Amino acid sequence: MSVTRSAVLDALGRISLPDGGDLVSRDLIRALTVEAGSVRFVIEAPDPEAAQRMAPVRAAAEAAVKALAGVATVSVVLTAHGPAPQAPNLKIGGHPKPQAGPQPIAGVRRILAIGSGKGGVGKSTVSSNLAVALARAGRRVGLLDADIYGPSQPRMMGVTERPFAPGGNTIIPLRAHGVTMMSIGLLLKEGEAVVWRGPMLMGAIQQLLGQVAWGELDVLIVDLPPGTGDVQISLAQRAPLTGALVVSTPQDVALLDARRAIDMFGKLKVPVLGLIENMSSYVCPNCGHEAHIFGHGGVAAEAERIGVPFLGELPLDLEVRLAGDAGTPVAAGEGPLAAAYARLAGRLVAGDMA
Repeated sequence: MSVTRSAVLDALGRISLPDGGDLVSRDLIRALTVEAGSVRFVIEAPDPEAAQRMAPVRAAAEAAVKALAGVATVSVVLTAHGPAPQAPNLKIGGHPKPQAGPQPIAGVRRILAIGSGKGGVGKSTVSSNLAVALARAGRRVGLLDADIYGPSQPRMMGVTERPFAPGGNTIIPLRAHGVTMMSIGLLLKEGEAVVWRGPMLMGAIQQLLGQVAWGELDVLIVDLPPGTGDVQISLAQRAPLTGALVVSTPQDVALLDARRAIDMFGKLKVPVLGLIENMSSYVCPNCGHEAHIFGHGGVAAEAERIGVPFLGELPLDLEVRLAGDAGTPVAAGEGPLAAAYARLAGRLVAGDMA
């Protein structure tokens, strides 16, 4: 039996405040999410002094919600009211702070980087759908959009809200389709460009890794930008990566850049856990004829050549594009396309990679 939002609010409405009333009647609950047995919310006190007095209230609220049938995990943040609470006042993109080697992220068991070397091969589409497929397989999944110049995950995951940043130091990420996600695109205006040099990119990656309250995750998927530059280097230097998955189409020109990505991960001492062939085949919806528009089998052959696992083929299909534009990844549905991502997720889980 799964817990409902109304049941959580009923429980919180029974938590009395020191100066009268309760958490719900006084309208102190913010950012409440209830999903698959996981409950997250923020208690926003009227001022910092009140917040100090409300530490027992926070503990009581957490205990009351945890006692509800169907609740597996509870995350509660106690903060104080301030100006524009819905908009983070974090300054993203400052110069990176000194750090002695890769630092683990609290609560995150594995970090998988999804790279390609080349743009346009569907790496971000694979990242979002793989995250959703893993969540449907029962994993606790996070998705970090590390493509600072071209963040696309907010659109693909259907997220339009701005994340909450209590105190301006910690960002509370958003949830969509069972996935905890964060993107710099959530902090920008629609169509706003990021015009930064390398050090600011490095600082942004450090902040998105360390200042986001990711919670308990089995795996954090990092959607990398194309290429072999600052973001990739910063990620490898700042976080203990479990490994990388390289996405490519089967055509030779894409494989050339995929080889560069593989070489980059080798130089950064990040193990390549497998290769994925995207846009492997296209089936005509009218006649059923299967065509290999970008070739076929090139990625599998490359995986065999360099001695890494070939994790599977993903088709080229109009539904994948339509689903991504609509903000509901195709892996969240049913049918052969969702099944393809479910098989990919299953291989990662079986191999203890996710």
